[in-house]
This record gives sequence, structure tokens and C-alpha cells, in this order.
Amino acid sequence: MSTRNRTQLSEIMSLAWQFVKRNGYTMSEALKTAWANMKLKVQMKHRIVRFYFRKIDGTIREAYGTLKESILPPTQGTGRKANETLQTYYDTERQEYRSFKRANLVEVCS
Repeated sequence: MSTRNRTQLSEIMSLAWQFVKRNGYTMSEALKTAWANMKLKVQMKHRIVRFYFRKIDGTIREAYGTLKESILPPTQGTGRKANETLQTYYDTERQEYRSFKRANLVEVCS
């Protein structure tokens, strides 16, 4: 098994355990959500992706986001530590950075 695959699997398992501990998910639900998060992250590095997530108030939001370097605006570091429970992305409709709780990802559309 290559180092890259091993690293991805390790990230997926630690994210799944985070969902189990913090959100009360079963391991099955946690793994499903962790894999969806990983697939979303990989796809956003290459193109604009449509996905759905549950907002804090319970409504479902459709978003178009990317992490592709050629599309992102220039940024400066803020010195803040990244929050591991959030997925940050560049919203192509609003033209600004946004984020959602990783545990609230509902669906990634191809």
C-alpha cells in the first residue's frame, strides 16, 4: 500500500472517530460521512463541485465550491489555527470563502 493511500485512510478513520465521539454517529454513519468528505475535498482540488450540507438551523443548502488554486483569489495567512471540524471552501456563487461542519455533509453531486 502506498504512503499516500495509507495517509488518506488514516485521515478517513480519524475523521470517522471524531464523528463517533463528538456527534454520536454509529461507526457505519461516521465512515460513510468521512468518505464523502474525503471525496469532496479531492474533487474540489480539481474543479467546481456541487454539494449539499445541513445548516445549523436544519435546512439543507446547495453549494458550489472549489479549492482549485487557479480559481481562488490571493489570500494572506491570518495566523489562526484551522478548525478540524469545519470544511472551508471557496463559494463560486458568492465569490467568498465559506465553511460548513464536516459532520453535516449530506451529498456530493458528480
